[in-house]
Amino acid sequence: MKIVKYSGDVVEFNPDKLKSSLLKSGASTVVVDTILQTIKKQMYEGISTKQIYKLAFGLLKKTANYHAARYNLREAIRLLGPAGFFFEKYIARLFASEDYETKTNLTLQGKCVSHEIDVLIKKSGIISMIECKYHVGRDAASDVKVPMYILSRFNDLKINRHSIFSDNDVVSKCWIVTNNRFTTDAIDFAKCSGLDLLSWNYPEDNNLKTKNDTSFLYPVTCLTTLSLAEKDKLLILDVILVKELINNSDCLEKIGLSTTRIKNVLKEASELCRFI
Repeated sequence: MKIVKYSGDVVEFNPDKLKSSLLKSGASTVVVDTILQTIKKQMYEGISTKQIYKLAFGLLKKTANYHAARYNLREAIRLLGPAGFFFEKYIARLFASEDYETKTNLTLQGKCVSHEIDVLIKKSGIISMIECKYHVGRDAASDVKVPMYILSRFNDLKINRHSIFSDNDVVSKCWIVTNNRFTTDAIDFAKCSGLDLLSWNYPEDNNLKTKNDTSFLYPVTCLTTLSLAEKDKLLILDVILVKELINNSDCLEKIGLSTTRIKNVLKEASELCRFI
């Protein structure tokens, strides 16, 4: 059966790929097989991957909210836009969880011009700049022009000393992070130029997906027990990660949730982060 991808490309439906993504939600094999059979019965020639995703998400939510939340991870990261400001904060949280000192949204003077830097991190005396490339479209990719441009900014900055974590800091490394993916040319250029990349699926064993699953760094936009408006209110309150809600009902009260709903949200958050 032919299906239509987000990009508009028509491909053959691959049930194994769908099964794999469902299993990564944490649902059991029995549950996944049942969901897969239900979806197959509702499919038709030319169905979109977006519609398949909606069906899978809805069926997972009926089994357990936190399974649906984990399955919703990529979309949840996309919901940290559209401006990308909260995505930058989210990336800072990811590096902070790995014992980096972090700062966001600083302007530094290079040799030639000044530069607005999304995130700056420090660990073991090494300071790195991070440029975040947020994409609204699911199939958008950062091509080779992105690392080429950012390399020129990095080269302009690393010559000077800056007031970041102290008054005499040097930026000696550079990361580029995207919520989607990098093209092959972008990866090759970055490797050749000494730039570090992080995306949804790169590097293979330490990407956004694996970092989330390993350290429970799920953004609050994952949660199925909150509306989009409520998630936005939490982000404005600087509550970025689901784990920041654990044992902290004050922020949920501030956004107007009832006692019952607060219990439901905290239950989903605890299950998602395996606190119980």
